[in-house]
Amino acid sequence: MPSYHYRCKNCGYDFSQYQSFDDDPITVCPQCHQEQVRKVFSAVPIEFKGHGFYRTDRSGGKD
Repeated sequence: MPSYHYRCKNCGYDFSQYQSFDDDPITVCPQCHQEQVRKVFSAVPIEFKGHGFYRTDRSGGKD
């Protein structure tokens, strides 16, 4: 199950919640009980390992 990060716009409370893909997003803050909670989206880190990701990394074969 994926973990989603949420932040309340009213009180600023940050929290993470494991949820199924079928679950509705959380909208009510567990701290101030206002309907001001929104998902926080961030960039996913990508790490390239090994050879072949750049033109200069190939094994010396012909183009």
